[in-house]
Amino acid sequence: MAKRRARVKSCRALDRRGGPRYPEPMSDTVKAPEDCTTMAEVRAGVDALDRELIELFARRFGYMRAAGRIKPDRAMVRDEARKAQVIAQAKEAAFELGVPVGLIGDFWDRLVEASIAYEGEHWDLLRR
Repeated sequence: MAKRRARVKSCRALDRRGGPRYPEPMSDTVKAPEDCTTMAEVRAGVDALDRELIELFARRFGYMRAAGRIKPDRAMVRDEARKAQVIAQAKEAAFELGVPVGLIGDFWDRLVEASIAYEGEHWDLLRR
């Protein structure tokens, strides 16, 4: 866990130099799942993690805005080969981490479709 936390902190430091600030991962007051002994601790961890996920999604959608700004043609917004690659990568990571692969595949399919729609809307807004 310390190795992962150090990696995330170094990425955060890079963000502070040129991009938006993102809070550090879960605070030291939130216990790791294996250290929880009460439902209050579990819920605090889930709530903190949910907030982190939303912040990561906000950052991801920032990349979708960038893609909408960079792509010169509206037809380039949907890239089925890239969609398949992103979903395959998510499923591979899920397998490696022992997370249900089918669930992650379905979730990532919805996430990528929402991202494509969002990028398309942003592309349209920029060119009105």
